[in-house]
Amino acid sequence: MDSTPSPSSASPFDMVSSALGQYIPRGAAAAAADSADTQGDNGAHQHTPPKPTPGRQEQILGAVNLDRDLKITRRNLDPAVFAGVEAVIGSPFVDLLPPWDVPTVTRRLRQVLETGEPHVARVQRLRRSDGSELVVSMSILAAAAPQEGLTVTVIAMARRLHLYAAETAIGTSLDIGETAQSLAESLLAWGDVAAIDLDLAVWTGEVVTEQPQRRIRLRRAALVPDRAWPDGYVTPGDDLPSDASRLLSQAIRRDDAAQAIVLPDRASIERVLGSERLIHSLVPSDRAAGVAYVPLVLNGAPPVVLGVAEVWRRAGRPFDDSELLDLQELVARTSHHVDLARQHQREHTQVLALQRRLLPRSSGDTIETASIYQPATPDSAGVGGDWVNSFPLPDGRTALVVGDVVGHGLGAAATMGQLSMEARALLSAGLAPDEVLEHLDETVSLLDDAESGLAAGYSALGSTCCIAVYDPVSHRVTLSSAGHLPPVLMLPDGLGGPVAARPHPGLGAEFALREPFDVHAFAAPPGSLLALYTDGLVEDPALSIDEGIGRLADAVSEVHPWDALPDAARRVVSALAPANRRDDVTLLLARMIGYRKEDTATWRLPARGDIAARARVLVSGLLGQWCTREDTRDSVLLVVSELVANAVRFAQGPITLRMIRTGSGLLCEVGDTGNGRPRLGRNELLDDAGRGLHVVHGLTTRWGVRWTDTGKVVWASIAK
Repeated sequence: MDSTPSPSSASPFDMVSSALGQYIPRGAAAAAADSADTQGDNGAHQHTPPKPTPGRQEQILGAVNLDRDLKITRRNLDPAVFAGVEAVIGSPFVDLLPPWDVPTVTRRLRQVLETGEPHVARVQRLRRSDGSELVVSMSILAAAAPQEGLTVTVIAMARRLHLYAAETAIGTSLDIGETAQSLAESLLAWGDVAAIDLDLAVWTGEVVTEQPQRRIRLRRAALVPDRAWPDGYVTPGDDLPSDASRLLSQAIRRDDAAQAIVLPDRASIERVLGSERLIHSLVPSDRAAGVAYVPLVLNGAPPVVLGVAEVWRRAGRPFDDSELLDLQELVARTSHHVDLARQHQREHTQVLALQRRLLPRSSGDTIETASIYQPATPDSAGVGGDWVNSFPLPDGRTALVVGDVVGHGLGAAATMGQLSMEARALLSAGLAPDEVLEHLDETVSLLDDAESGLAAGYSALGSTCCIAVYDPVSHRVTLSSAGHLPPVLMLPDGLGGPVAARPHPGLGAEFALREPFDVHAFAAPPGSLLALYTDGLVEDPALSIDEGIGRLADAVSEVHPWDALPDAARRVVSALAPANRRDDVTLLLARMIGYRKEDTATWRLPARGDIAARARVLVSGLLGQWCTREDTRDSVLLVVSELVANAVRFAQGPITLRMIRTGSGLLCEVGDTGNGRPRLGRNELLDDAGRGLHVVHGLTTRWGVRWTDTGKVVWASIAK
């Protein structure tokens, strides 16, 4: 039987060694095998790599096997480029590293051991026996079963290969900090310490091309290697001293063009920086004896300096012209990645500000709310179109709205803002939740229209929305949903779960496929909790969506009546939201309070001509019980008389009169079966029609109409 391991069972070390064997001459391979055997017997034996055969391409790939204690068990560093890298069998792998890299690399090695997820293409230095260092691209892989431990592959970084690998790695993130960190790690191949200092405008996402000649203010964005730095030294997140920013900006802008500068020795550094304070802030250590400052320039008319890259070296390693050209080429290639991250940061900040602006500001007297909005991780596609809002309606009810607009970025944010404001306006005008969704459905269709819709090919078709309106007198909630996940209701006795609302397609469906929006009403007694949310809170690749909603219901059930609602909302989100969010997370918690029975009164009256007088008598007795002031009582009685008389005159069927004592005044509601809308007209002096509404308008702080299944309700608010 063939004993050669199959590709699926071969270890990473065997595969790398096999690849090496295909390119190393047979004689050299045999010598390498003898050398490996010898080292297996005596780990202290000096390794002598074979000389490359003339005419063959020099090899740059090596591999080292580690056990769970991170000690070397096997190694294949036969290519001549690894000469002087002494990987002794049985010795710790970290002996090959510079001391300041040991904590970071050890953490990476342990992480791969625990998770099995590889860590690839880290730019790393390996120590040679003569004191020099070799720059490699290092990848850490878990050993294939049944073997244990790790395989570390190293690729010696030739100039072209390093430039290509660095540019590829730098462009993988849209986060400014991560982009700067990747650039600094790549620059470490040319020095002992690398730092990236960016203009403050880049951090904030401002437009940096409007004033290209202004003095830049620098903030440190990245610093490698990761080690303890002396007190006072500028580290990531710190602003450079103002005189240092001024000095660097003047130095790199010679003859109105940004150019790299080199300070070749310690004396030059001290002479240019001048003061001990600047030397202490900018020079990484006493051994730092040379530095190259390379500007990050955004090409344009005129070019704009985004920041400065710093590469520091120890004494005895001056920069030659070819190295300086390499540094400039790498920084020039990657400056546009920094600008892309700046643009992404600007858009992210704008959309996030809009999201925050839409969050509920405060709770009311009849309901307590708390909301949480967490955007997706910075390197995702951008802030999404999730939005949530709660606001009191003029008639004393409270609206709770949550929506999820398709897509990310400014297009989704613009649609989100438009739908949110439209929903608020329509609800405040008295429309029912299902009627509001009909208008939003039409709006989404119009926005998608090629002629009248948004530009840049953005489409909001399939966006979702859920609207709930809480009546604090009847303690009931009226709800309609357009493709949104069902809210979770938890009653005071601990029972509850997802609200059983009939599913409906999202907003903007084709006209022929549109269906009426259902209205679902349910009781929500005082102390009930209602949770509205977006899918980012409950979606988990390992769970079904129903299981995710079930987890949310369990988390909401653990909220106690005495818990502060903002703290409870944060606990719910922290228990459910994934660490690396690819979608926005939104949660709105509402605790129902409502009005007490003694603060409300309702009468059902026949539609007769003398019923206005009867209504005044009933309300007068109630106002006496409420100890209402006499001037307020007169105003309320006049408003009630006019509204009831108006209902009798223009409507049919029974009339409902409801009085509510609020924290700021009194609310009067008169319901009838008519469908006509009372309008405040501009009447002539002797015109008697509509005079009652002018009286109501003059005595109230606000009045309006809301529509019901059986007719309408005219309401009026009177201050105490």
